[in-house]
Amino acid sequence: MGLDRSRWASRLQFAVLGVLIGTWGAHIPSLKAHHTLSEGSLSAVLLAAALGAVSSLFTAGRVIGRLGARRTAAVAAALGGGLLGCLLELRGLPALLLVAWVLGACMSLYDVALNTEGAALERLGGRPFMSHLHGMFSVGGMLGAGAVAALLAAGATPRAQFWGLGLGVALVAVWAARGMLPEEGRATVGSSQSAAQAHFVWPRGQLLVIGLLILAGMTAEGAMYDWCVLYLHQELAQPQAQAALGYAVFSASMAASRFAGDALRARHDERTLLRWGAGLAAGAMAVVLLSAHPVVAWVGFALVGAGLAPVAPILFSAATRVPGVSPAAAIASVTSVGYSGFMLGPPLIGALATASSLTWALGVVVLAAALLALGAGRVSARP
Repeated sequence: MGLDRSRWASRLQFAVLGVLIGTWGAHIPSLKAHHTLSEGSLSAVLLAAALGAVSSLFTAGRVIGRLGARRTAAVAAALGGGLLGCLLELRGLPALLLVAWVLGACMSLYDVALNTEGAALERLGGRPFMSHLHGMFSVGGMLGAGAVAALLAAGATPRAQFWGLGLGVALVAVWAARGMLPEEGRATVGSSQSAAQAHFVWPRGQLLVIGLLILAGMTAEGAMYDWCVLYLHQELAQPQAQAALGYAVFSASMAASRFAGDALRARHDERTLLRWGAGLAAGAMAVVLLSAHPVVAWVGFALVGAGLAPVAPILFSAATRVPGVSPAAAIASVTSVGYSGFMLGPPLIGALATASSLTWALGVVVLAAALLALGAGRVSARP
């Protein structure tokens, strides 16, 4: 019963993280319009959030080791939800950059805490469970973006949405944290790793390989989160309420694929799943950009979501199997490399969009997914 309760709590927490990031992603046009940002300034804001995400990873393992995953999750989500509400209350680009940096740090810390919890639940239950949890993250992203689309269509202001959804995220996350694994239960899982490092571990060897593959996957996924709504709105002239549904379609497809992911991981080689999924994402996004048609874009976003779905569950799970490193430290280590995709992607795409167009800039998604497919064979097989 206790393990079932923790599974449900983790499902809800991953969904909450998805809502938080989905609300942020679907409201990128609102942020740009309210603060009258150019593509370059918007890229700087997204870069600040990514820098915050990366910087928090250097202390994530130590923080989770001291506070525990459930306390860390509650604090990070509560602060992140509150900061989300502040985004349209700020005056000037420097204040916006600072808040984006702290918000990115909160999202990152929340993410590591939840993946640490998921790895512990996989080991305690003796069966794959991480894909299901990441599926709940995608459901949350779909719900967040879908809520934004519905509220915009109903005439709700972006300011009211930021505050309402942000405070809702904070309250639900703090409540759900009560059902996560207690630290004494988690200690029995990692008893064989009592000498494992609990602090940040610089990625090298297999951790570096996994981190670079996460980098490619997060570059592609992060570009979709940050730019797919703006692509539909700006390049294909779709109203923002309809453009936000493009994000929801991407997240819904990713969720459906992840819910089937654990069964596929139990029956098939993870490297094969990774290779074929990344290849599908690269091909689908290439068709989207070449066609420049809204309907093709929606179908293509769904295929990109399905193709990228196995990346995070497979690679995060693989990181926790590296010997001599605690799960929290391993996840923080590979994520420090992987989140560089979120850090490098926004300014790269912004610069390419300024130099040519957002359509050409989003070719980065095609390239990143293709590199991920080529490198999938370097992941160690699951026992």
